[in-house]
Amino acid sequence: MNLKTTIASLALCTAGIWAVAQNNIIEEVAWIIGDEPIYKSEIEQTYQDMQQDRTPITGDPYCVIPEQIAVERLFLHQADLDTVEVTESMVMQQVDAQMNYLIANLGSREKVEQYFRKPFYELREYYATNMRNRFRVNQVKQNLTKNVKITPAEVRRYFQELPDDSIPYVPLQVEVQIVTLNPVIPRQEIDDVKARLRDYADRVNRGEADFSTLAILYSEAPEAVRGGEIGFMGRGQLVPEYAAVAFNLNDPKKVSKIVETEYGFHIIQLIEKRGDRINTRHILLRPKVADKDLTDAINRLDSVRTDIVDNHKFTFEEAARYISQDKDTHNSNGIMVNSQTGTTRFEMSQLPQEIARAVGSMEEGEISAPFIMRDPQRDRERVAIVKLTRRIPAHQANLSDDYQLIKDMYEEAAKNKIIQDWLHGKIRDTYVRIEDGWRGCDFQYDGWIKTK
Repeated sequence: MNLKTTIASLALCTAGIWAVAQNNIIEEVAWIIGDEPIYKSEIEQTYQDMQQDRTPITGDPYCVIPEQIAVERLFLHQADLDTVEVTESMVMQQVDAQMNYLIANLGSREKVEQYFRKPFYELREYYATNMRNRFRVNQVKQNLTKNVKITPAEVRRYFQELPDDSIPYVPLQVEVQIVTLNPVIPRQEIDDVKARLRDYADRVNRGEADFSTLAILYSEAPEAVRGGEIGFMGRGQLVPEYAAVAFNLNDPKKVSKIVETEYGFHIIQLIEKRGDRINTRHILLRPKVADKDLTDAINRLDSVRTDIVDNHKFTFEEAARYISQDKDTHNSNGIMVNSQTGTTRFEMSQLPQEIARAVGSMEEGEISAPFIMRDPQRDRERVAIVKLTRRIPAHQANLSDDYQLIKDMYEEAAKNKIIQDWLHGKIRDTYVRIEDGWRGCDFQYDGWIKTK
């Protein structure tokens, strides 16, 4: 940021008005930070976006938002100095995910445009700019804090110095192991599903039906309401079996062979390829599980439980390794890992509701009776037994039981202090002008308004 440029610019806007020469529009300037103005229209647009996204704002938005923009400008300026670059494919993957989310929730591209009152391409570019900025800001923060090293002694000292009212209260937690079985689906049911998909594919290939119409009418995928369109995805965002077929499609008028994945059976149609990303539509059908198949699976798992508990033929851990069909846990003795924390501990609300009900009244070491649970991702039922490995009662955090939690708290505090100190120094050393009407704020950071 160039101070001489800023002084020259100030000659044009002493009353807080900035002339945009390209289209002769007069813009009100709220702040100037370095040599960059923050326009009132920019603040208003951000405020509108935050309201649409239901982002909470603590305080007066006309104080909070310009300060947030100013802080971001400081980080982005540092990113320029450090020549921080982001991978465009990463940006576009995030943008595609965001746009797909909006379409899924609002119903169509047209409805997204109506809701945001912007053409779809403008909205994509808006999110792409925000995403690039976010990646660059995060990279600057990582660069600032990359040398933070936490030792056990520092964690102990941090905990000992914490005021009692700052020590977190840890709710009841449990550690759980699981064994699951998927009901056996009759061959005839699978053949019937494949026959239906072959019929749909033949009708599209002969030009007798539109793929998206068939998807709306028959597909069991969440994307059915959009004609089966899943949006642009990278290979790593798709299950391997789907990706292998989708990325080999070249003719948008033809339909793929039948593809089996963990979600069911698909046929796929190419919409468009863009470099290493692809947009496809698909029709998904899932073979149905009959009540008899579920009952048979329950009986099989009940026999497994009996062999563990009463006959001592093998252990729960061995059952998890050699019998369980839970792909996330069968290689780790059935131990469930909390995806939110990366640890083996779960609060009851973090467990699938069927498992929470099963372990709610169990004792440590006890194995549940078989029960039916729904896999929400794959929208199918399976049968499970669980073992309550450990129950940790609700308590105030302590070092012996909650070392990782306290370590994470200390590491976050140490990194936050480095960033805050850097920000205070940046604010002190950067030219900032806040126009009349925008000054009467209780800002989060000191030093914006310079005193002589």
